[in-house]
Amino acid sequence: MSVQQFRLPDVGEGLTEAEIVTWRVAPGDPVRLNDVLVDIETAKAVVELPSPYAGVVDRLLAEEGQTVDVGSPIIAIRTAGDGPAAPAADEPAAATPAGDEPAVERT
Repeated sequence: MSVQQFRLPDVGEGLTEAEIVTWRVAPGDPVRLNDVLVDIETAKAVVELPSPYAGVVDRLLAEEGQTVDVGSPIIAIRTAGDGPAAPAADEPAAATPAGDEPAVERT
């Protein structure tokens, strides 16, 4: 089993950030490929982001109301597979680079 991080994609030409409006999932929730994970708001529209992975939500990496840069990880999903694994929620993570937000777990 591995943990895959989904990074905020560029959902429009030249957009550099988006706000997390509503999480549709919580840690522990099962997700299938293309299930809606989150609603984000850009300068142009509110957009639903589908899951690029099937698995179980490991942790949310951004809070509702938070503005996130394109390319920043927003969610971690445990998947069945042999790919490289990110640290599990209960494992210590590597040092966070300056300016990066720590992981946020929703209750």
